Amino acid sequence: MSELVKRTLSGIVFVACIVGCILWSQWAVMGLLLFVSMMAVDEFHRLVKSHILQRICAGLGVLVLWFLTVCLTYEHPEGDLSALVFPMLMAYLPVMIVALLDEIWNRSEMPLAHWGNMLISQAMIALPLLTMMVLYRLDHMLLLALFVFIWVNDTGAYCVGSLTAKRPQGNHKMAPHVSPKKSWEGLIGGVVFALTAAFVLWECGWFRIFGTGNVSLIMTIIFAVATSLFGTLGDLMESLFKRSIGVKDSGHFLPGHGGVLDRFDSILLAAPVITSYCWLCYFLVPLF
Repeated sequence: MSELVKRTLSGIVFVACIVGCILWSQWAVMGLLLFVSMMAVDEFHRLVKSHILQRICAGLGVLVLWFLTVCLTYEHPEGDLSALVFPMLMAYLPVMIVALLDEIWNRSEMPLAHWGNMLISQAMIALPLLTMMVLYRLDHMLLLALFVFIWVNDTGAYCVGSLTAKRPQGNHKMAPHVSPKKSWEGLIGGVVFALTAAFVLWECGWFRIFGTGNVSLIMTIIFAVATSLFGTLGDLMESLFKRSIGVKDSGHFLPGHGGVLDRFDSILLAAPVITSYCWLCYFLVPLF
């Protein structure tokens, strides 16, 4: 089987799994995000060659953060979240302490670097991915729109970037020391594609949370542009990370597409930004 065929088939399965989970139920989304977060964090720690105990602690930390996010996002039947949240916060503390003490037990020569890796895996990988549960809670179509804009932006950036690269003078590179192929023309192309998709989805009623009329359309446009810009920054961030440790792909999770981090790199910055934006809009819309 050729590389193109493998890449195409695995891409179809990947998209189908995400769309299927979002349209199926909140439990499917919760399970998907837990699985992706655990895999992404473990993949990160494998790349930075963390000790096995640190990898276990990182996984337990993700589990605690996931449970906390679920508790804070969905209404508790008894209406008292403190009965669950406080014990889970206390459970997170010993997990992090063991990870810190692991550097003492292993007589590490770079404890600060390893502790930093632990914090990065929790704060810059697990938490951004888990914030998508909040976005789903606001409206499941918003979460689906986030992924659609990411995919459309990537497609537009690739098509426009590839075409402009064939010009005699080439195109204008964004950060050639990080990602040699990314260009400003590609960025503009991705934003234009995302804006086109935004108009279509807005007409189809995907952004009910933003209300109706011009205000809704403006908020939808901001949603699309922010997704494109922060998705691109997230991609560059992961490219810088891979270049700093000398690897091409973060893993081999998806044939032809690399690892989990390779597939969700754009989400790492876009998800928390878009979730915060939509949460703010949720309270602002009644004012108009």
